[in-house]
Amino acid sequence: MPCDGKVPAYTTEQAQAELKQLSPDWCLIEDGKAIERDFAFHDFYRTMSFVNALAHVANIEDHHPDLEVGYNYCRVRFSTHAIGGLSDNDFICAAKIDRIPVK
Repeated sequence: MPCDGKVPAYTTEQAQAELKQLSPDWCLIEDGKAIERDFAFHDFYRTMSFVNALAHVANIEDHHPDLEVGYNYCRVRFSTHAIGGLSDNDFICAAKIDRIPVK
């Protein structure tokens, strides 16, 4: 469910514990207020295919990451803006993004 802003943000310690359940490519940034992962691709077509798959997951989850996209890369950053930090939704969505095949 989308975060309504009524839950506290994860502490850095909570975020570090949750991070262990994701691909080791995810890292905490912004003093533990966001998680980020870089994805690399062979070409623009594969990059955009991944971005479209990610957008589909984000739309279904109603939780949208910040993206930085280039010819052969995509940087994904999750944070729950309503609480100014990380929530369950960030880690759930990151885990689902981890399941998108990357080739």
